[in-house]
Amino acid sequence: MTIDPYKILGVSSQASSAEIKSAYRELVKRHHPDAGGDARKILSLNAAWEILRDPEHRRAFDRTKTEKNFIAKEAKKRGVRNAQATDAAQATHGQVAEAESALVQWLKIVYVPTDRLLGQVINPFPTKLRDLSADPYDDQLMENFCSYLKQSQKKMKKVEQIYMSVPTPTSVKGFGLSLYHCLSQVQDALNELERYTMGYVDNYLHDGREMLREAKKRRLRLHEQRRRIAHS
Repeated sequence: MTIDPYKILGVSSQASSAEIKSAYRELVKRHHPDAGGDARKILSLNAAWEILRDPEHRRAFDRTKTEKNFIAKEAKKRGVRNAQATDAAQATHGQVAEAESALVQWLKIVYVPTDRLLGQVINPFPTKLRDLSADPYDDQLMENFCSYLKQSQKKMKKVEQIYMSVPTPTSVKGFGLSLYHCLSQVQDALNELERYTMGYVDNYLHDGREMLREAKKRRLRLHEQRRRIAHS
């Protein structure tokens, strides 16, 4: 069955990368199971996002106009799990969940590197903000802060790619959702802080700071949950 990722995300084929990302994030938040959504909808959203988030993949899909053929080609080229459209994505999810090492592999491939990168963004923030607070209008101090934000955005892009690389095992769905909310909160915080650097509007700084504080608490709770999982 031919599936149009643009229709799934509710954007036009001319949409910018920022518009596609915004639409995807909003739909994921709306349709996650903890919000009463359908897991199958999440799978189709992820399948569409996998195609449209990467410019090269998007161009390839635009040429073929068939997600099924595109995914098959990419699966052969990269040698990774994947399949055909939404049904194949769900089948792959089942295969991973049924594998004896699914949880161990997910923690190793997804949680550990994701948590490490989140720490590299969250932990330096108080120091970076304190440095900037000495004189927010100093060009060098602002440049240093903006550099921290730029590097953090790169790390969060990698986090997003890692998080979506392997489906969360059924046994730790709640844990996986909490991890997703943590990384989403960090991303939202960085966006607010970037808005602050463009206009010195204190509300953006305040909101970004509070979001990162909450994300830090959420990350620590994830550490506790991870320890319980290890002993269960």
